[in-house]
Amino acid sequence: MSGPANPPAKGTPAPQFPELLGHPRPLWMLFMTEFWERFAFYGMRWALALYIVAQFYAGDAAGEAPASKLYGAYLALVYAAALFGGYVADRVLGYQRSILLGAVVMAAGLFLIVIPSEQMLTIGLATIVAGNGLFKPNISTMVGHLYAPGDGRRDSGFTLFYMGINAGALIAPILTGWLAEHFFGGSPNMPAYKAVFIASGIGMLVSLVWFWIGRRQLHDVGLPPPGAEGMQRLAYVIVGVLVAIPVIYFLLAIDATWLGWLLLALFIALCVLILREGFQEGRIPRDKAIAMLIIFAFNVLFWMFFEQAGSSFNFLAQNIVNRDFGGWIFPVGWFQSVNSLAIITLAPVIAWIWVKLGRANPSIPRKFGLGIVFNGLAFLLLMFALSSLVDDAGKIPFWTLFMVYVIQSVGELCLSPIGLSMVTKLAPVRLVGFGMGGWFLSTAIGNNLAGLFASHVSGEEGMTVDSALGGYTFGFWVLIGAGVLLLVIAPLINRLMHGVK
Repeated sequence: MSGPANPPAKGTPAPQFPELLGHPRPLWMLFMTEFWERFAFYGMRWALALYIVAQFYAGDAAGEAPASKLYGAYLALVYAAALFGGYVADRVLGYQRSILLGAVVMAAGLFLIVIPSEQMLTIGLATIVAGNGLFKPNISTMVGHLYAPGDGRRDSGFTLFYMGINAGALIAPILTGWLAEHFFGGSPNMPAYKAVFIASGIGMLVSLVWFWIGRRQLHDVGLPPPGAEGMQRLAYVIVGVLVAIPVIYFLLAIDATWLGWLLLALFIALCVLILREGFQEGRIPRDKAIAMLIIFAFNVLFWMFFEQAGSSFNFLAQNIVNRDFGGWIFPVGWFQSVNSLAIITLAPVIAWIWVKLGRANPSIPRKFGLGIVFNGLAFLLLMFALSSLVDDAGKIPFWTLFMVYVIQSVGELCLSPIGLSMVTKLAPVRLVGFGMGGWFLSTAIGNNLAGLFASHVSGEEGMTVDSALGGYTFGFWVLIGAGVLLLVIAPLINRLMHGVK
């Protein structure tokens, strides 16, 4: 998921860049910068929960629940940090320097988690969160600033950029998984997770160097605000990052349930501000704000169950999925490339379907409802596999988990691409930034709940066929119930949206 990306304000001169393959040349520099950053992010993500169990619980399955909670809290804070990173870039530092500083901080965090210490792991994750908050939302915004208002190439430019995101996410688990099994003394049964984190850190350094060299192409785009060109503000932000890391460390170290309540309190405060503004502006802005907040609530549920990839689905793949292909064992981490492969393959198909439907193209709430239903169908497949396809060795077929990722990807394509666009259309005019904050916070809450749900699936003694079946059955009924409910109330939400498509 990428951050908000707004075009230059009306009245500003249209950016003039040399073209490459029909787009501004800097797009391709940003494409590769984001490719390597996503390589770093996804390269370590697949291994995180598995590493915690192997390193700090000596492989004991009892470590699965705490590992899942930490994983969920980490992802939740990654999304929450985007709120502050966007503000820093807009008001304090400018986009270019925010991206460079974020890349340095993320690389430092990735190398810190190589140190085999629980405390250093948490410090490293807190450092990655702080760096990602400065990097991720702002590089997406930079893409928007390459195109003048009304430039018809803008949507296709973001499509290309989105492909860069998924290409990095596709390759990262495959390459880092292979390195973990073949270097540093690793094996298929016990990958050398140090290799994963080192490779991810190197990938982040490549992203940093790529942007450092290529930023000259951007000219004035993303430079600091007028009067903020000196080093004083950079020094202030560096101090702020150094202060933020211990705070994030604390939030990662506390129980994930408490973190969930904190995120919920922030979300409610944002909702109150948005609703108050909507009521003050009149009936139509009020109705739009209400429609947006209803969809935010369903967004929480989607990500709560979708984001099992790095936690419970990993333990499912490791313990219960038959990955043996005639003596060659399919690496656990490679499953996480399936989502990106499916996105790259199916995104043009889904886009073609929406165009082909013409006037029958589903509305925003119906697309969200379809996304949640497809997520539920993935859990239905897991229910079937865990109840009817378990072999004598206690394993389910490889194809079942593979297809779970594919079906979930269809759901993601129905829901995720329209989220940020929806916010810009429905949020009160003066509080679009707060609307974006609500979107990111709803996603953060969903990710934190994903960790708590995954810990429930594993239980106190680790994942079994019975615990997985019970947990995923619960997930199916919640998702199908929520998806059907959203489809049923879609006409009401459409009326509240007052013609927004």
